[in-house]
Amino acid sequence: MALLGHPASMTGLELGFRHGLDALVGELGSSITAAFGPQHGMRGDKQYNMDESATYTDTTHGIPVFSLYGDVRRPTDDMLSTFDVLLVDLQDTGWRGYTWVATLLYMLEAGARAGKEIWVLDRPNPAGRSIEGLRLVPGQESFVGVVPIPQRHGLTLGELARYMAAHFRLDLPLEVVPMEAYGPEKAPGFGWPPGVIWVNPSPAIASLNSARCYCGTVLLEGTSLSEGRGTSTPLEVFGAPDLPVLPLLRRLERTTPELLAGCRLRPCFFQPFFDKHTGKLCAGAQIHADFDGYDPRAFRPYRLMAALFKALRAVDPSFPLWRDFPYEYEPSHRRPIDVINGGPGLREWVDDPAASLGDWDAALVADERSWADERAEFLIY
Repeated sequence: MALLGHPASMTGLELGFRHGLDALVGELGSSITAAFGPQHGMRGDKQYNMDESATYTDTTHGIPVFSLYGDVRRPTDDMLSTFDVLLVDLQDTGWRGYTWVATLLYMLEAGARAGKEIWVLDRPNPAGRSIEGLRLVPGQESFVGVVPIPQRHGLTLGELARYMAAHFRLDLPLEVVPMEAYGPEKAPGFGWPPGVIWVNPSPAIASLNSARCYCGTVLLEGTSLSEGRGTSTPLEVFGAPDLPVLPLLRRLERTTPELLAGCRLRPCFFQPFFDKHTGKLCAGAQIHADFDGYDPRAFRPYRLMAALFKALRAVDPSFPLWRDFPYEYEPSHRRPIDVINGGPGLREWVDDPAASLGDWDAALVADERSWADERAEFLIY
């Protein structure tokens, strides 16, 4: 038996709040023959985005810990030969492009090919049931886009595994171990049960607030605006040294007040110590979605970021918004924002002066409604 896990693969308080690998070896001993780590590693050893991990031998348990974000992204035959049953214990964020989604799909495909049994130990989706965003455009697949679903999909990882197995017609023994008494639409957590300890699933998802914002703020990685990497609030803030933040916020208040009703935007300054604008004072704002009365149906982070980009084009048309570099190892001719978004639609809409907010919302609603119908049969809770 093997485990695919990461730093948030922790047991509950009643079971000692131990890492899953330690707990499994403690209970099953030599039956645990291998482990697998996704991006950032099994123990969260790699802090930086797109920083690869190596395969190593666990010094405590003496088993191989194979990296699925290093020399390979898909498990090799040699890796697959080390187990018969794989337990997948990954805390997800609810964003379509979170790399755990691709890692899970690649494991399911490998399991179907090699006759392996896969059990997904389900965990909460901190973004809850809400759906938001465009579907992935066919032909725009990447490591941050492997399934044709909206950005904010509203499934747990176990439910997503059921969808993947059906959508890609994967023939394998797949079991989802459900959570007890999970209510993804219950207040106040709306997907994150009260009292559950937050452990960063990846280094930059440093709080429940950042997880809620992530389905929108991840788009900032494709822009020249800082998403707060290199600060204490990554993926909760946006900013740049020359950002006209107050005129920008005033325009958002005029054009999209409904998007601001679901969160609080607090103007702020920050100085990243790595990543974009290192050592420079950035003007920006922090997004707060962690207050009493939070409602995921009112907070729409994907629309909020799209509206932010559109407002910036109106306030300062010459602002150098889009970045160019090989994001997630994709060819340099693909804009990072297009890779993250799963197609060029967002960038083209932002850059088209004639395209309205109504046009954009109509496109989103069509994809969101079709996905709501399609996902229904895969819901467990």
